[in-house]
Amino acid sequence: MAKEKIEVMYSEEQVDARILELGTQISEDLKGEPVKLVCILKGASFFACELAKRLTVPVYMDFMYVSSYGNSTESSGNVRITKDLDAPIEGENVLIVEDIIDSGRTLDFLTREFKKRGATKVMICTLLSKPDRREVEVPVDYVGYVIPDRFVVGYGLDYAQKYRNLPFIGAVDFE
Repeated sequence: MAKEKIEVMYSEEQVDARILELGTQISEDLKGEPVKLVCILKGASFFACELAKRLTVPVYMDFMYVSSYGNSTESSGNVRITKDLDAPIEGENVLIVEDIIDSGRTLDFLTREFKKRGATKVMICTLLSKPDRREVEVPVDYVGYVIPDRFVVGYGLDYAQKYRNLPFIGAVDFE
């Protein structure tokens, strides 16, 4: 059985400071307009809650469970919605909050889907971006960190449902 070794990439303090910067920028860009923050479960839950606390505009939250990974470290390429939004988004400014963007397929799918549903504006905020893994280019409005092609955990990100509760972002080395 393989054992994982985790190297800290960004400390809890670094992540908290970056989320404050993102929240400030998003609030300035929205100029007081309300936003529907759509958290992509499960991974983005930690990030979305911390980001919401730092926004100074009216925030309405909703949640979706969208997956293309399962228990693997590689995307299956098939995007599935297993928990949809509770409320309509027609006429809303929507901020999709994601933990990490790899292939771009999930965010491309969601952006197109939300525009079909009548969102006024669709923006994307991700804690982490791996541009080296991108298969579909998506316009990402706000990025916490651009990272190399390493498998990461912590701050909501998991490996087979483990390590989400780590207060930092760490790179996994499989031994």
